[in-house]
Amino acid sequence: MAACGSLECLRTYDSSKVIRFQSLKYACMKWIFHIFVGAYVGYTLIIDRRYQEKDNVISSIHTKVKGVAQTDERIWDTAEYTMPMQAIDSFFVITNVIMTENQLQRRCPEYPIAKAICSSDKSCEKGSVDHQSNGIQTGRCVNYNATIKTCEVMAWCPVESQKGAPVPAVLKSSEDFTVLIKNNIHFPKFNYTTQNIPLNFNTSCTFNKITSPLCPIFRLGDILQAANENFSEVAVEGGIIGIEINWDCSLDKWFYYCSPKYDFRRLDDKTTSKYPGFNFRFAKYYKLPNGEEQRTLFKVYGIRFDVLVFGTAGKFDIIELVTYIGSMISYFGLAVFVIDSYISCCSCCKSPVKEYHFRKKYETVLNPRQVMYVSYVDEPHVTLITKHLKTSLQHTKGDSVESHPEKFSDAVNCCTNNSDRDPVTEEPEEMYPLQKRRQKASSPDRPAWCCCGKCQLTEKRHEQLCCRRKEGKCITTSPLFERLVLSRDNLKDALLYKEPLLDLNSTNVNDKLRHCAFKQYIHWRFGSFDLEHRTVIPSCCRWKIRDTYPKADGKYTGFKTT
Repeated sequence: MAACGSLECLRTYDSSKVIRFQSLKYACMKWIFHIFVGAYVGYTLIIDRRYQEKDNVISSIHTKVKGVAQTDERIWDTAEYTMPMQAIDSFFVITNVIMTENQLQRRCPEYPIAKAICSSDKSCEKGSVDHQSNGIQTGRCVNYNATIKTCEVMAWCPVESQKGAPVPAVLKSSEDFTVLIKNNIHFPKFNYTTQNIPLNFNTSCTFNKITSPLCPIFRLGDILQAANENFSEVAVEGGIIGIEINWDCSLDKWFYYCSPKYDFRRLDDKTTSKYPGFNFRFAKYYKLPNGEEQRTLFKVYGIRFDVLVFGTAGKFDIIELVTYIGSMISYFGLAVFVIDSYISCCSCCKSPVKEYHFRKKYETVLNPRQVMYVSYVDEPHVTLITKHLKTSLQHTKGDSVESHPEKFSDAVNCCTNNSDRDPVTEEPEEMYPLQKRRQKASSPDRPAWCCCGKCQLTEKRHEQLCCRRKEGKCITTSPLFERLVLSRDNLKDALLYKEPLLDLNSTNVNDKLRHCAFKQYIHWRFGSFDLEHRTVIPSCCRWKIRDTYPKADGKYTGFKTT
């Protein structure tokens, strides 16, 4: 962006510069990339509904399990095999059980675990408790059976047997049990509420992904089958199954839908060897006729079903649409990046296309404080000096940056039409042919770096510059220099061309004419005012202009290196 004042910036518009390459190959690359990006933008806009404002679901769950099972000893109904919820939005179904009946608080032998086996009373510590024991040791070693002695404990006797879960599971028929899941959801941003119970709900339906995908009644065996699990195997030691309900809703009137999608997966690690499955203990207590308390201990295995609800709802929003389109437009700019990277990195190192592309696209801007531009009358190019001067500027080598552009613009030509002579065609030998005409120095005091004999001594290295690279006639002796640079009438016309109402009768008119002459010379020899502040005018030309339009106090600033 060009520099401008605060008020001027408000009245200007800056546009980016574009370089156009006439290449079928790169054009095809661009359009292929644009088509790909356009297809992606259209796909995400429609399929992902990026034009909608989104909101997350708030949910509540209510479940009812139904079914009856029979074992050798009893009938198990809903009150028997379902337990109070172990966590939020979950339910538990008993599939296997170990019962220890008729327990009373007594003294009895401990179950023969490693730390409880003893040979005498010395092996038992009174008051000792182990985290695997069923009670508190009394200090006695008693017979557990005819072959094993264990430490006596004060506990609920007889103590629980630590044998494994029964195989097959006691309630293996529970796979035919069904559960009704009632799910109420709410999207607060849109004040929208609904549930998973259809309006035409058939209470005899059972969920099936193909035939009844919206039925909220699920058979437990089907749930485990959908989770890629075998119900009979899981029922032995239990497990945790996730029931996922996903609500993906569009609340737009022209494209409304809001229905749940169900999915199932196992949540616990079935490969672990320590504490596999899912189990816990509970007891049922009774009072005997004599007032003594008795209980039945249950160690139950089963499946915990966790209901997990996810969902988002969307509704058309013009701000979301504009924001998305605006962000996607920037993706089209990647085509330029990809093609430029291909040209820069994938093309041959010496490819003409690569070099041409680099010259056209990139412009190197050096630090202005380290840059000086020089033009010699006997060389057809501008020389760039970026080195720190260790000798005179005349003898410092630089780089050729560009050929001379067209000399003198229309603005200058319009100021020189008062002459009947053609400054370009008349006496052509006064310009470039000067390099063929050699002459000796006109003064014994001529500086060593001077090739034209018109330069003046100076200690500043950056001002030690001649108009020529080789011996020859000075450019200040050319009629063109007189007409284009020193002519008072032409300089006044140039000043008035820029400022028509400028007062040329003021006391400082020489300063204006001198500065204008410097600019005329730069425009003539360098072809552009873009280099105005970093071009060095040869000593001979500089002093010729100063002598023609002197400063009142005779003190001149000169070229500034910093």
